[in-house]
Amino acid sequence: MKVLKFGGTSVGSVKSILSLKSIVEREAKHQEIVVVVSALGGITDKLLATSRLAESGDERWKDQFKEMVDRHHQMIDTIITDTADREALFAKVDALFEQLQSLYRGVFLVHDLSHKTQDAIVSYGERLSSNIVATLIRGAKWFDSRDFIKTHDIHGRRSLDSDLTMRLVRSAFAEMPRISVMGGFIARDSATDEITNLGRGGSDYTASIIAAALNAEVLEIWTDVDGFMTADPHVISTAYTINELSYTEAMELCNFGAKVIYPPTIYPVCVRNIPIKVKNTFNPNGRGTIIKQKIDDDRKPIKGISSISGTTLITVTGLSMVGVVGVNRRIFTSLADNGISVFLVSQASSENSTSIGVRDADAKAAVAVLNEEFKAEIEDGRMFPMHAESGLATIAIVGENMKHAAGIAGKLFGTLGRSGISVIACAQGASETNISFVVDGKSLRKALNVLHDSFFLSEYKVLNLFVCGVGTVGGKLLDQIRSQYADLAQRSHLKLKVVGIASSHNAIFNRDGIDLSKYREELKNSEPSDPSKLRDSVIGMNIFNSVFVDCTASKDIAALYQVFLEHNISVVAANKIAASSDYESYLRLKRTAIARGVKFLFETNVGAGLPIIGTINDLRNSGDKILHIEAVLSGTLNFIFNEISADVPFSETVRRAKKEGYSEPDPRIDLSGVDVIRKLVILTREAGYRVEQADVEKHLFVPDEYFEGSVDDFWKKLPDLDADFERRRQEIARENKKWRFVATMDAGRTSVALKTVGPSHPFYNLEGSNNIVMLTTERYKEYPMLIQGYGAGASVTAAGVFANIMSIANI
Repeated sequence: MKVLKFGGTSVGSVKSILSLKSIVEREAKHQEIVVVVSALGGITDKLLATSRLAESGDERWKDQFKEMVDRHHQMIDTIITDTADREALFAKVDALFEQLQSLYRGVFLVHDLSHKTQDAIVSYGERLSSNIVATLIRGAKWFDSRDFIKTHDIHGRRSLDSDLTMRLVRSAFAEMPRISVMGGFIARDSATDEITNLGRGGSDYTASIIAAALNAEVLEIWTDVDGFMTADPHVISTAYTINELSYTEAMELCNFGAKVIYPPTIYPVCVRNIPIKVKNTFNPNGRGTIIKQKIDDDRKPIKGISSISGTTLITVTGLSMVGVVGVNRRIFTSLADNGISVFLVSQASSENSTSIGVRDADAKAAVAVLNEEFKAEIEDGRMFPMHAESGLATIAIVGENMKHAAGIAGKLFGTLGRSGISVIACAQGASETNISFVVDGKSLRKALNVLHDSFFLSEYKVLNLFVCGVGTVGGKLLDQIRSQYADLAQRSHLKLKVVGIASSHNAIFNRDGIDLSKYREELKNSEPSDPSKLRDSVIGMNIFNSVFVDCTASKDIAALYQVFLEHNISVVAANKIAASSDYESYLRLKRTAIARGVKFLFETNVGAGLPIIGTINDLRNSGDKILHIEAVLSGTLNFIFNEISADVPFSETVRRAKKEGYSEPDPRIDLSGVDVIRKLVILTREAGYRVEQADVEKHLFVPDEYFEGSVDDFWKKLPDLDADFERRRQEIARENKKWRFVATMDAGRTSVALKTVGPSHPFYNLEGSNNIVMLTTERYKEYPMLIQGYGAGASVTAAGVFANIMSIANI
C-alpha cells in the first residue's frame, strides 16, 4: 500500500483537486491508498487571521468567515456532480461551519483566544477539505485523524504520543479500504482529548506516521514543485530538480530552509527504510525526487544549497568562558526553556566566545534570556553583554559525498572570497554532510548564485555582463554575443547574460538578461543616466560573476574601474585611458584585481584583436624578459601611409581612414600620435617598466597648429600639407622605401616617430590597416618574435573584447 499526501495547493483550486482525483484513482488500481490532505490553500492562515479579528472585537471577522464558507461552497458546486452526494456533503460542511462560527462568536464576545480555542479553530481546515476529497473520489472512506493521531505534553511542549498513535493507527486500518481519506495536521491530546495539532507542516508528518505504522511501500508527498531543487528557483534561475537524495541530505536541506517537506516527516519513515517520493500535482508525469537510505552511483559531492534569511548572530563572549565546564549547557538550556531554537553554533577553539544563529524574530528575546542567565558574570566583568548582529543570512551546502571529496571547504570559501562575500561565521559537523555559514543578508542572492555555479549544480556557467558604449565597437560586440549565445550554451555550457547596457546618455538593466534584438529601442525609452548613476546601478545589483565591459573612450567611465574592481567586478576595457593614465593609478588597478581575485583585461588597447598583451604577459610569466619593442601600432596611420600616392594626396587618405572607420571620430587623435603613445605606454608597462606618457619622445609629422581650433578648421587646413607630403613621398619612393609610424621601447626608454623602412625591414610589406609588433627578449634575441594582423576596425576590436570576456568565463 501507498500513502499519498496532498498539500494546500494540491487542493486549492478546481484544477488541482481534479488532478488529485485522477492521481489517486490511477494509483488505487494497483494497491490500497491512504490519502492525507491539507486544508485548502490559504485557509489555515485565514482561519488564524479571522480568529485574531474576532479576538480584537473587529466585526470584519464575519466577512472573512463568509468568504471561507463561499469558497468551500463554490468548490463543492463545481466538482461534485452527483446531486445526492453534493447535498450530503453540503450538510456535513455546513454543520462544521456552524460549529466554527460559534467558536468565532465566543472569541468575539469574550475578547480572548486561548491556545485550546485556536487549535480547535484551525482544525476545521483539514476537516472540511478531507470531507470534500472523500466525497469527490468515489468509493473512498473518510477517517477522522483525531481518532488515532495523539499528542501529549512534554515539558510544556506538544509532542507526538508515538507508541499510542502507532497502536491506534494499526487498529483503525486493520481492515484496509481500497481508498482511505483523512485530514493531516490535526490530532487530539491523549490525556484530555482536546483538539491539538502537529504544527505547521504537520500534514506531511501525519502522512509519515501513517506510512510508518502501516509499513507502506512508499510515502508520496504531492505538492506544487517537481521535487527538491538544487537551490531556490526564485533566486537561481538555473536550479533544477534533484532526482535522488539520502534521508540525511533531505533532512539537512529541510532544516535549512528548503520548504518542500516538513522536517519531522523524515524520521518515522527513515527508521523503517520507507522511501519518500516528492511529486508535483500539476506535473504528475514528472520524475520528482526520491528520498531513500542509499543512493546508487552517487558521485556528486554537493547535492543542494539551502538558506535561511532573517538570521541574527548572537555572540556570547568573555574570558571567564575559557576552560569553564557548563557554559554552553547554560546557553542552550536557557534558550530551550524559553522556546527559542538555535540552528547554528560556531565556537572559537580558545573557548572565549560562542556564536549562535537564531531567527530575527527570536533575537530580542534570546538576548534578554542570555543577559539574564549570565547576569552575575556580566556585572562583575567576567563576561560581556550579549552582542547581536541582525540582517544576516545563513547558507548551507549539503551532500553526503563531501566527506569523500577533499578541498570542498577551500573551494567554498575561495569562491565566496573572489566574489567579495565575507563569511561572518561558519560551522561544519564531523559527519561532513553540511557546511553552514553566515553572510550579510544583502549578499544572499549573490552567494547562492556563485556557489550554485561554482559547484556545477548549474547546467550552465553564467557570466553577467554590463556593456557600456553601444557605438561601433560596443554595437558589434553585442551583435557577436547575440550570434554566439546559442552555440556557447550548447558547446561550452556557458551563458553570456547581458544584464546592463549603457549609452552616453541612457542605461537599461535587467537581472534576468536583456533582449539583444531590441536593446536600442529600450535604451531610447529608458531613464537618463550618467557615470555616477551607472556606478551605483552596477554595484547595487550585487550580481555574481559580473564583468563590466567598457567600449567607450570616456575618461569618466575609465574612472569607475577602481570601484568596480573593489566590488569584485571584473573589468574588460577597449578604452585605453585607464591603462595609460598615471602609473600609480594603473598599478593600483592591477594590484586590486589580483587582491580581489578578479580580472582587469585590456588586450584591445593595443592592436585591436591581436594577442599582443597576452603574449607579453605569457613571456614574462614564463621567466622571459622583454628587452626591446618596435611596433606599428596605429592601423589608422598605417592605412594612411599605405594609401598615399601620386593620385591620392595626404588629406584624402585621412578622409578615407575616417570613412572606413579606422580613425577616431576626431582624426587628430590619431595624427597627433596620442593613440600610439598610449599604446606604447601600455606595452612598456606590461613589459615590466615604469613609464608615463610624458616620458615618450615624440617626433610627429603634422605641425602643432593643425591640432588647434575645431575639427572643421582642421579639415579646411589639412590640404595645405599635401604638397609637402607629395614631395617627401617622391624622395622615399626613389629610394624604394615606405613610411611607417613606429613606436619603440628600448630597455624602458620610449619614442614614437615617422620612419622610413626599406624592403629588408619586417615592417616594409605591412599592408592596409594592419599592425605589427616585434618583440626582442632574452629568449628571442637573435630572431625577434613578430605578431602581425588587423589592428583596427570595429569588428576585430569587438572580437578582441569578446576574447577577453571568454578568458574570464574559462577561469
